[in-house]
This record gives sequence, C-alpha cells and structure tokens, in this order.
Amino acid sequence: MDNPGIKKKEKGTFSRFGYIMVAAGAAIGLGNIWKFPYLAYAGGGGAFIVVYIILCIVLGHPVILMETAVGRFGKSNAIDAYGNINKKWKIVGIVNVICTVMIDMYYIIVSGYVLKYAVQYLVSGNFGKDNGVFYTNFISSPVAPIIYAAILMAVIVLLLSFGITELVEKVTKVIMPVLFVLLVICGVWALFVAPGALKGLKFYLVPEFSNFTFKTGFADAAVQVMFSVGIGWAIFTTLGASMSDDKNIRRDSTWVDVCDTSVALLAGFVIIPAVVGGGSKMSAGPSLIFNAMTEIFSKFPGGRIIGFFFFAAVLLAVLSTYFTILEIPAKVVEEKFHIKHNLATVITAVFIMIGGVFCSLSQGNGLLSGVKIPFPMVSGMAYYNIYDWFDCVSGYILLPLGCLLTTIFCGYVWKDGFEKEQFKGSNHKLNTYDKVVMKFVVPILTLLVVLNCFGFIK
Repeated sequence: MDNPGIKKKEKGTFSRFGYIMVAAGAAIGLGNIWKFPYLAYAGGGGAFIVVYIILCIVLGHPVILMETAVGRFGKSNAIDAYGNINKKWKIVGIVNVICTVMIDMYYIIVSGYVLKYAVQYLVSGNFGKDNGVFYTNFISSPVAPIIYAAILMAVIVLLLSFGITELVEKVTKVIMPVLFVLLVICGVWALFVAPGALKGLKFYLVPEFSNFTFKTGFADAAVQVMFSVGIGWAIFTTLGASMSDDKNIRRDSTWVDVCDTSVALLAGFVIIPAVVGGGSKMSAGPSLIFNAMTEIFSKFPGGRIIGFFFFAAVLLAVLSTYFTILEIPAKVVEEKFHIKHNLATVITAVFIMIGGVFCSLSQGNGLLSGVKIPFPMVSGMAYYNIYDWFDCVSGYILLPLGCLLTTIFCGYVWKDGFEKEQFKGSNHKLNTYDKVVMKFVVPILTLLVVLNCFGFIK
C-alpha cells in the first residue's frame, strides 16, 4: 500500500535530485576537463579562476534560469518551447538545436578517443615510445576512431530508449558522484607523486593579475562558461520540459551551476599540478589529456592505475553530457515528424554519426585533413579543417548568439511571463540585480565573445 505521506514523482518528470544530477551531468563534459585547465593556466591561474567564478554567477546562472523557465512553460522540444510562448521566436530554438547538432558531430568522435584510452590503460597501459605518435596515428586512422565512437553512441542510444527521466536519470545519479570521487583521487595522487605539484597548485589557486589580459583572462573565460556550463545549446530548455511545476527553478539552477563549476575546478586541480609537477607542457585542446597526461602517468608509480581512473572519469563526463545533447535533436525529430521516441533517437544518432565520420577523417593525417573551410576574421580569411570549423562556428558564434537571443526573448519579449514562471506558486518578483544582469550584463558579455571570436579583441 502506498504511503500517502510520500509524494510520488510524476510520470515523465525528474525527481529533484535526479534533475540536478542530469542537468549538471549534461553541462559537465570534456569542456570542463580538456579545455578549462588549459585556459586557466594560460589566463593566469588563480586570476582566471576568480573571473571564471564571477562569470558563472553573472552569465552562466542567469541563462540557466531563462532556458529552464522556457522549457518548463513550453513543455515541448527546444524549438517549439519558444514557439509555444511566441511563434515569432522559434528562431532561438532553431539556433540552439543547430549549434547542438554541430557539437554532437565532433563531440562523439573525441568521446571515442576517451573510450580508446580507457581501454588501452585497462589492457596494457602501453602507448609506445612516443605518446604523441600514438595519438596522431590513432586519430588519423580512417576506421578505429569511428568504431569507438559508434560503440559509445550505441550505448547512449540504448539507455535513452528507456527515457531520459527513467533509466538515464537512474544511471546519472550514480555517474555523477563517482565522477567527483575519481577526480578527487586523481588530484590527490598528483599532489603526492608529482615532485613540483605544490608549485602548480599554488599557481592554480593564488590569483596573480600581472599576466592577466582582457582576451586570455576575460573573453576566453566567458566563452568557457558558455561551453562548460552548457548555456546556448538548449540543454536546459529540453530538460526543463520534464521539470514539474512544483520545483524551485532558482534553487535547482544554482545547484546545477555549483556542480558544474566544482567539476571544472576539480579538473584543474588534477591536471595543472600534475602537468607542472611532471615537467610537461600545457597544450590546448584534446592533446592536453591524450598526450600530456599519458606522459605524466607513465613517469610515476601507479601511473597505469591512476591513468585508467582518470580516463574512466572523463568517460563518465562524456556519457553524462551526451545523454542530453543527443536528446535535444532527437526530441525535435520525434515531435516534428510524429514518430516514436526510440525511432527518433536512432535516426538522430545515425545522422550525427555521418557528420562525425567527416569530422574524424579531417583529424591528424586523415583522408580529409586537406579539406579546409573558410572562416572570416578581422585580419583576413582563416581556414580550418572540418572538425575545427564545426568547433569554431558552434562554440564561438552559435553559442553566444543563442545566449543573446534567449536573453532578449526573456528580458524584453516574454518578460512578465518569465517572471511568473520563475516564481511559480509564489508572489516573488525579479529584483533590480536580476533585471540589470538579464537585460544588460549578459547581452554585453555575449557580444564580447563574438567580437573575440572574429579577432576584434587582441
């Protein structure tokens, strides 16, 4: 017999803890682990951390609130959620979904790299005489990276077939605590094993603004907040649609922001002391974890074990993100074409894998590595391979554009409705701080990101 004193979860909605874990998991991904530590290092260590935390508060948190409110009110896919409020503003959701699909295509390929390295540590821990050669040979292969990516995609599709508020929620409730524990273990290992790790930790934690610049310390931090927190690509709009009306959006959004920021800081706690202490170079992008970290793990006692733990943690971050970023376009396909969720998920996954194949073949010395796509810069035309072009357009144009449009929509178009949805069930109102941040601070910051992308900020 049911206990009448226990409130049961509505079918198709998240429990409160489940929502926080799934939403935080969606935001926590490779951006926190491969990109944040490098930017923190390049941006002055502790100085970058201070700016990053401030931007999480004035940029990340407000947009999480806005996207979640749109999703919960619209109760639909990321495009129609905006259309259900104002038909003229479906464009916001369209920009968000295009951005997510582009990210999905290259993200699944790098996710396959993570699986390969986790398996390699489990099987032998042997990367040959040169980690860099191993990495280049693997990503240049026309088949192997795609196979590993396809394996991960199959697992994700299988779990999503049971529904994001069902099996995925249960799995993520386990994944997220384990991710935190694994990162802490790796960080403690680095401090005790790497001889110069304390020097790296001091650089990471103590603010030093002498080398701080507007570009490396501020504009790059704003970009990282968007990518790391997961704003501008319909994550919270999609998850908000499965959020019950009695949930406190402001409180739960705060917890999501805190969890995401904590993992980014933990990743820096693991990587920066280890790299500095191990005498390796802090490089940008995937090579940071696939080259520098494997080199460090090979130097010290217990390297193979901790290497496996590290890549297992990264793999959990990948899975927790991909559950939602695949669900975003899959939900659009399901509702637009009126087909079952499982079929929509499979169709979306196949489409993304096709795009992923092109991204994979453009990496290293791959078959399409010579194909270059133009990208306009203030200093002239730049040319990127397929992978990098997708990364640049999605991360530096569509993400900030999505944030900007969402802010304009909630702050100037839906304004009274947004306020009511945010404080549903109470008489609270937006205070002056909330209004200033939403109407002025967030738009200015997003515009700065776009200017930085095109080279206007030096």
